[in-house]
Amino acid sequence: MDISVIVPLYNEAESLPELAAWIDRVMKDHDFSYEVIFVDDGSTDDSWEVIHRLAAGNPALRGASFRRNYGKSPALNTGFGLAQGDVVITMDADLQDSPDEIPELYRMIMRDGYDLVSGWKKKRYDPLSKTIPTKLFNATARKVSGIRNLHDFNCGLKAYRNEVVKHIEVYGDMHRYIPYLAKNAGYSRIGEKVVQHQARKYGKTKFGLDRFVNGYLDLATLWFTGRFGAKPMHFFGLLGSLMFIVGFIAVMVVGFGKLYDMYHGNHYILVTDSPYFYLSLVMMIIGTMLFLAGFLGELIVRNSPSRNHYEIKDTLGD
Repeated sequence: MDISVIVPLYNEAESLPELAAWIDRVMKDHDFSYEVIFVDDGSTDDSWEVIHRLAAGNPALRGASFRRNYGKSPALNTGFGLAQGDVVITMDADLQDSPDEIPELYRMIMRDGYDLVSGWKKKRYDPLSKTIPTKLFNATARKVSGIRNLHDFNCGLKAYRNEVVKHIEVYGDMHRYIPYLAKNAGYSRIGEKVVQHQARKYGKTKFGLDRFVNGYLDLATLWFTGRFGAKPMHFFGLLGSLMFIVGFIAVMVVGFGKLYDMYHGNHYILVTDSPYFYLSLVMMIIGTMLFLAGFLGELIVRNSPSRNHYEIKDTLGD
C-alpha cells in the first residue's frame, strides 16, 4: 500500500464527508493505493456515525473510536499503530489542511529520501493572538531541539516513512514535538514543505491558550529525557555535588571566621546567629537531596525493561 492517511478528530461531523471525498479524489487522480484511518477522540456529536456511513461506501476508509476524549497525541499514536502504507500522512479533520499536498509529500519521502516532512503554514488565517505565540513557541522549539530548518513544529500536516511511526511513541501532548521525537529515535532526515492553510469552514478550534504553557513544559520534559533520561545521575548528581561542596565551603568559612576573631580578640557573633550559616546548611541539604534523586533515578533506569533497547538501522551477516 502506498499511503496511509491518519485523521484524528473531535466533533468534526460536518467536515468529514467533504474531507473524505477530497482525499479520495486526490488519490484516484494520482493512482495511489491508500487507506484513510479516522480516529475519533471521544466525539460527543455524530462523528462516529458519519464515519460508519462513509466507510460503507468506500472500503479504503477505516476507523477507531475512543470511549472518551483522550487528546490528539493518543489518537495519533493509535493511528500510527494501525497504519500499513509505505508513507504515513497526518492531517487535521477541520479542512484547514489540504489533501492536494499529499502527492508532493509522498514524493519527498519516497524520492528525496526524507524520514519525515513537516508542513509549514507560512501564510496563516489565524488571529494575532494565535500567530504571535506560535512564532515564539516555534523559535524556542528550534533552539532546544536543534532542528533548525523547521518553522512550524505543530502543523498537523506531516508525512512519515512507515518505520518512523512504528518506532516513536506519541503520548500526553507530545504531538507538537513529533519531529523532535523522531530525531531522538535516530531519524534525522527531516524536511519541510510550505503548505496551504485554509480558514476553518465548520465548527471552532478545540485548543485554548493553555496549550502554549503546556507546550513549553512538554518541551522541557523532552529535552531533559532526551539528554539525561538514560543517565539521570549526570544531571542530579553533578548539580547536587556542586551545591553540597559550595555549602560545605561556606560553612567552613563561617566557622573559621569566628575562630579567627576569637583568636585575635575581635568582636564575634555566634555561628548560629549568622544567616550565612543557615544558607550553607540549606545548600548542603538540597545538594544531598539532588544527589539522592540522581541515585534513585539510576536505580529506576537500571531496572527498566527497555534499558538496553536500541534502534538498529541495519545488520550484516548472521
